[in-house]
Amino acid sequence: MTTSMLRILVCVLLSGSLFAQSSKKEIPTDWFLKDPEQDSLQGVSSERTYATLLKDQPSRRVLVAVIDSGIDIDHEDLKSIIWVNEKEIPGNGIDDDKNGYVDDVHGWNFIGGKDGNVGPDTYELTREYMRLTKKFDAADSIKARKKHRTDYEGFLKIKDKYKKLKIKNEQQYKLYSTAYRYTKSSVDSVKKFLNTTQLNPEAVRAITTTNPKLLFSKSVVVGIYKSQGDDADIEGYLAEIKEAVDYYEVIVKYGYNTEFDSRKIVGDTYANLTERFYGNNDVKGADPEHGTHVAGIIGADRNNSIGIKGIADNVRIMAVRAVPNGDERDKDVANAIIYAVDNGAQIINMSFGKSFSPEKAFVDKAVKYAEQKGVLLIHAAGNDADDMDKETDFPTRKYLNGKVAKNWIEVGASSWGAKEDFVGNFSNYGKKSVSLFAPGVEIYSTTPNNHYKNMNGTSMASPSAAGVAALLMSYFPELSALEVKDILLKSSRKFDQLKVQKPGTKEEVPFESLSETGGLVNAYEAVKMAKARKATLSTK
Repeated sequence: MTTSMLRILVCVLLSGSLFAQSSKKEIPTDWFLKDPEQDSLQGVSSERTYATLLKDQPSRRVLVAVIDSGIDIDHEDLKSIIWVNEKEIPGNGIDDDKNGYVDDVHGWNFIGGKDGNVGPDTYELTREYMRLTKKFDAADSIKARKKHRTDYEGFLKIKDKYKKLKIKNEQQYKLYSTAYRYTKSSVDSVKKFLNTTQLNPEAVRAITTTNPKLLFSKSVVVGIYKSQGDDADIEGYLAEIKEAVDYYEVIVKYGYNTEFDSRKIVGDTYANLTERFYGNNDVKGADPEHGTHVAGIIGADRNNSIGIKGIADNVRIMAVRAVPNGDERDKDVANAIIYAVDNGAQIINMSFGKSFSPEKAFVDKAVKYAEQKGVLLIHAAGNDADDMDKETDFPTRKYLNGKVAKNWIEVGASSWGAKEDFVGNFSNYGKKSVSLFAPGVEIYSTTPNNHYKNMNGTSMASPSAAGVAALLMSYFPELSALEVKDILLKSSRKFDQLKVQKPGTKEEVPFESLSETGGLVNAYEAVKMAKARKATLSTK
């Protein structure tokens, strides 16, 4: 390691720029269920709604498909609400219900095969770079460049973006790997010198030595206490850095790796977009953390007195695995939507997205199919702090022909307090392209192996909205998907003259300028509106 690299590392550690101490106040883990008026927390108001407007009211069961990374269907807080395909006999190796999928008892996995499951995968940017490189960088491609000049110019932009992002992420991986290695070594050295397994800030500061290595180790640990506070959890701090190392390792080894091909695992012919019956029935998959968290927000068991409460109280979750640790593929997304629709899903949650969609026409066809069948699609707006009126995150409700899917809700992420930081600083937004906002900051929900944790993202906001949609469908079965969408948008809670920081900036803008409705999804107001509509219809 060079002296300059070491100096940079020490500066980074001492400044606390890797993981700054949070200054937020303590909030209840179930804040996203709370009510703005009763609890002064900007949740979806589900608890107030159940206790008042829906008390002792009948409801029907609603099926929500979660297209995601997989779900831990044995989780203590989810196993009672996981969909069971009663037409299928578990484990007999026969397609009992003749739907083309053998033993799909709880859903289906479109990124698995006979010998296992896809975990990490490449990004669509990488796949586009590879595809276009073959077309334009070959020795005989001069004619192709002239004939397809517009495509070639697009390729040059993709090539430039790919190269820059690959280098940037390799640098981040090296930085975090080095930071982790030297921080852990420093912590271990100080522990060994003090002959302890639990560090004390006073004892660390009191170390006196002429050993250069120990002096460096002391400065690193003291720097952690300086940036994180004397009550810092050193092991937790190390775990956070290691988490970043693991995150960038996957990006470098798989995301931008032109040599990696995940479809060998799946075993399908990817170019055959009409191929539907591939994959396996392992809906948990290689890494189900994201999907498990999403499922818990929608409908974690509200009656078992453990863990958390989901938003919807009479719901079943269908697990449809199509999202790897990388970018999902259009063929899998389209087939996942079709599978969910064909097997009775009334709502589909889609907490994923990417910057390119080479087979968008195929996805459009699946979205149109869901629209025709009256299925509500709810999609996370994305976490790049982008104006989606100017950028695109696929899949999108806008078809290639310019028309728009009417059954689509696009969701941005909000926080618990109605101040300038009300909108998640990562959330995408758009006056024309984002429908509304929903809780997506510090959302505490289910994770694999009976665990729970806080996660941030529009990935959490989308199931917050899906949970409210399921609640509405459950208690008002006469409502169509389009009517549910209409109510959710019109009943969204407005904030008169609220100024918020535009994501990714310090600029303050009206909250209402960041989405179509300028509102926050609100179960209480939605149920009031649904009741009013029902009363009006009954008098006609």
